[in-house]
Amino acid sequence: MLPFALFSQPRAPRSTTRFSGWRIVAFAAIALGMTGPGQTVGVSVFVDPMIGTLELTRSEVATAYLVGTLAGATAMPRLGRLIDDRGARLAMAVVSGLFGLSLAAMAGVMGLITLVVGFTGIRMFGQGALSLVATTSVAPWFNRRRGFAMGVTTAVGSALLSMIPVFSESVVLPAVGWRGAWAILGALVWLVVLPIAARGMIDRPDQVGQQPDGDAPLEAEAAAAADVEAARVSFTRGEAMRTPMFWAVAGAVAAAGMIGTGLAFHQIDLLGEQGLTPTQAAANFIPQTFAALTATLLVGSMVDWFSARWVLAVSMMLLAGAMLMVPVVTPGLIAVAYGMVLGAAGSAARALEAASFPKLYGLRHVGAIRGAVTSISVASTAFGPLALSIGRDLTGSYVQVLLLLLVFPAGVTVLGLFASIPTRPTPITA
Repeated sequence: MLPFALFSQPRAPRSTTRFSGWRIVAFAAIALGMTGPGQTVGVSVFVDPMIGTLELTRSEVATAYLVGTLAGATAMPRLGRLIDDRGARLAMAVVSGLFGLSLAAMAGVMGLITLVVGFTGIRMFGQGALSLVATTSVAPWFNRRRGFAMGVTTAVGSALLSMIPVFSESVVLPAVGWRGAWAILGALVWLVVLPIAARGMIDRPDQVGQQPDGDAPLEAEAAAAADVEAARVSFTRGEAMRTPMFWAVAGAVAAAGMIGTGLAFHQIDLLGEQGLTPTQAAANFIPQTFAALTATLLVGSMVDWFSARWVLAVSMMLLAGAMLMVPVVTPGLIAVAYGMVLGAAGSAARALEAASFPKLYGLRHVGAIRGAVTSISVASTAFGPLALSIGRDLTGSYVQVLLLLLVFPAGVTVLGLFASIPTRPTPITA
């Protein structure tokens, strides 16, 4: 029996007078951090040891990663509906159980086919599904401060996530090898995330007699009216996908995912062309991480106060700025500035989507709506490394392909600035 089978009967939350929203933020951030073994930064430390043991070429491993990432993206819309229908608590239990199982299965990889299957599992349930559940679980707990709460969740989760490759590289891999390391990471996901789902998560504030933002509880009649109004103003996934703003925000996340992943995947070689040593190029992840955390908090707060179109424009200008900086990067302060702009760009786009969609489309179907975006986002990350690699092979440099790829942030910016903010029509009354 899988561990998540213990969650088939929902636990009745206990009423409490202390606002639980910030506790949910903390648990969601921890769950987000535990997606690390399924993220590119977490997988990267296993690539070389696996190549040596499995006798595969680097291109074969990269292709397996691409196929696994694309296959994993297909499950996100269905997972989003699970969150809407059954709640984030059960979804987190199911996803973390399957993610831990997928990580453990990576220990038994024997060749290219099983590697594709393994990558599909950890990308589907780690990078995609657990990230989606963690960030979506926060949305029902806040209205006025939802953007800030989302920013805190993503910032803290990203900081924890960045520790996973360090832990794997310096502690686990030297002790037990890559097969044992995958198994240990799977067990760690079960030990950390399953208890959070079992005892920590609460799907909605009204389950414990609370209101979003810690507001005073409503009377029964007022609460029922509020539920009816919330359902009325919420968009279904199909309705949301027929609005231009959906595609503008999804395009921003996809552009940042594709280009940011490509730049990160080839960072050592790309910055090496600009005169940085491998050590200096690897160290550039530090300013990227610092800027990403800062940008996440700032963008989350901006969504509370400004229209999504302006926040979108800022994120795409940051992305275009990082791409234009590549030809002028030199060791020292310019390289640090490049890292900070690149890190801020990717986090800004992700924070925009997480914080703005509940505000734009309501909460009733937000899991399904965000699931569609997550599917697009996960798929986009598969193409970035390949696009930059092909461009470099054809031209001898990354610069020309990056200039061509500028069409993506530019096009998304134009779409976002002209897209109308989605609104529900006011019912006609007699």
